[in-house]
Amino acid sequence: MSEVKPQVYVLAENRLFREALTRILSKKADIRVAGAAAPKLEVLQQLSEIKPEILLSDPTILVAAENPLFPALRTLLPEVRVIMIGMDPDPELFLLAVRQGVIGYVLKDASAVELASAVRAVVDHEAVCPAALLSSLFKVVASPPNEVPTSSVKRELGLSRREQQLTQMISEGLTNKEIASRLNLAEQTVKNHVHRMLKKVGASDRLVIVERWREVRRRDYNGFSQSL
Repeated sequence: MSEVKPQVYVLAENRLFREALTRILSKKADIRVAGAAAPKLEVLQQLSEIKPEILLSDPTILVAAENPLFPALRTLLPEVRVIMIGMDPDPELFLLAVRQGVIGYVLKDASAVELASAVRAVVDHEAVCPAALLSSLFKVVASPPNEVPTSSVKRELGLSRREQQLTQMISEGLTNKEIASRLNLAEQTVKNHVHRMLKKVGASDRLVIVERWREVRRRDYNGFSQSL
């Protein structure tokens, strides 16, 4: 491994989480945390000045389909190696991350030791992901391009990208107020979105939306897997 300390930057929505992660990684003799911030466009200026080798990011930049940060980041720092942290063992989300060019995928139950090991591996130009998700990647690579699964959520449920983003957050147990805070929206705006989603899906409450969303995604992915 290189003797030069890699510069690591942490992007995480939760302030307590990113501060704790910064403290943990800063104790590692071979890792230097160059900064930490919430995943917002305003952070691009600092990133352009620091030019970190490694970027650790929570799921926000992938889950938020309308978030322009990730493509802007890729344009600004095409060589930065991105490790997704705090991730679910979701094959679809994992494949989305791979297609976006991330080099590491670390699950939410990973220890500090495992995360530090992932950073070191990526510094040595290795890719990192859970062994359980490798089969998903192999199946996609082995399939013709036109057989790569696409989401049926838009077609069957009529949910827009923003509405799918909200559904993801609802599935995480977030309240309307917490969603509004995370997306920097007014709480009433979130309520309006949820009301429209209920009408589109024909659901009586927001948990039914989540159930239908999960059902469509699960059927979509299972159908693809069985066709391989």
